[in-house]
Amino acid sequence: MVDELKVKIRDIPNFPKDGIIFKDITTLLSDPEAYRKAIDSMAQHYEGKAIDLVVGVEARGFIISAALSYRLGAGLVLIRKPGKLPYLTHRIEYTLEYGTDELEMHQDAIKPGQKVLIADDLLATGGTISAATNLVEMLQGDIVGLCFLVELTFLDGRQSIGDYDIFSLIQF
Repeated sequence: MVDELKVKIRDIPNFPKDGIIFKDITTLLSDPEAYRKAIDSMAQHYEGKAIDLVVGVEARGFIISAALSYRLGAGLVLIRKPGKLPYLTHRIEYTLEYGTDELEMHQDAIKPGQKVLIADDLLATGGTISAATNLVEMLQGDIVGLCFLVELTFLDGRQSIGDYDIFSLIQF
């Protein structure tokens, strides 16, 4: 089944800059059967783990996290770029494959001890997801796992994340 999903992802050479091969998941998302299979497969990994919240990372992570939160019967928390959230936030700066960026989360988004699954579309170098885990830990959330639709294993992102249960459905 994973091989069926893998072929639904399109390669875009030299995007966003020369030498990068971008994994375009929009082709998988536009296929209703493939999208459903992907979400169902990811959700199965976390069934029975009493997850309270699924945290999604802007922007494509919202597509994965919203569907997972619905499927798991959990709440949804959004981590966004600066200036997008209307209430008091925590902010963190992090390093990308090709620069730096910042993320924010509402200060009251997670109660201490809540079981949290962090979901994103892609695990590359681990910079974005490390920033997300730091934000969740600031609020004393109990991170149950990190879930990705795609992992680029050759970038060794797992090595920079820490000791979490990491699940990626599709690996390149």
